[in-house]
Amino acid sequence: MNCKNCETPLRTDYSFCANCGAKIIRNRITFKNLWYDVTERYFNVDNTFLRTFTHLFTKPEVVIEGYIKGIRKKYLNPISYLGIALTLSGFVVYLMARASGEIDFDVFGTGTANTKGTQKVSEITFDFQALLFVMYIPMMAIAGWVAFQGKKYNFTERLVAFMYSLAHYSISTFIPSVLLLLLVPVIYGKASLIFILVMYIYIGYVIKRLSRLKGIAYIARMLIFYIIFTFQYFGTSALIPFYLIFTGQLALDDFLPKK
Repeated sequence: MNCKNCETPLRTDYSFCANCGAKIIRNRITFKNLWYDVTERYFNVDNTFLRTFTHLFTKPEVVIEGYIKGIRKKYLNPISYLGIALTLSGFVVYLMARASGEIDFDVFGTGTANTKGTQKVSEITFDFQALLFVMYIPMMAIAGWVAFQGKKYNFTERLVAFMYSLAHYSISTFIPSVLLLLLVPVIYGKASLIFILVMYIYIGYVIKRLSRLKGIAYIARMLIFYIIFTFQYFGTSALIPFYLIFTGQLALDDFLPKK
């Protein structure tokens, strides 16, 4: 018998491949062993996902710096962690699309949230939510590169740091988002502002633990970081309505409040 992953010959009493470490699967897949594999992979006590999730709250610098320095088994890698976050956020976007008629997006009371233009932009945003979320990672890396100059981390290492951070924020807000969308979708628009504030606070917390700066030096650099990222955030958000207007799919009048 050979390993199905690397083709290395195996002894009959092996449970794991001595070459690649893969678990030896001898039986056909059933619902029972599929469920066991899922729970074993993500929810057992010693699992890397649970350890990664917990430590990104308590000691994010250990998780991030550990991966950067070569510790690749103790914690879930940033790509896999981001993949879980995108999967969960996709479900949240699905619920948002279903409840879009009930959600009050006019959080500032301007009367422009329910216009034809805003609704069209929301539809496009739902379709490309995953892409927009991923784009925040290099945007934060750029902001961090400018605000926290120095050679401690290169640009790719900063991408890793913010990949972990944004993925963790998304996973952490998954359950509250689902509960709001299922039970009280009308307030989800206002709650989303709180979620954004939580993201800013958590990112600031991670940067503080990584940079180890304190006092005025930390506050000043974080203000620069927030300004640069927010400018990029709104600039990217503005690309969608500009594109729709440029292509003739919408007109400026479509964004005016209904009389």
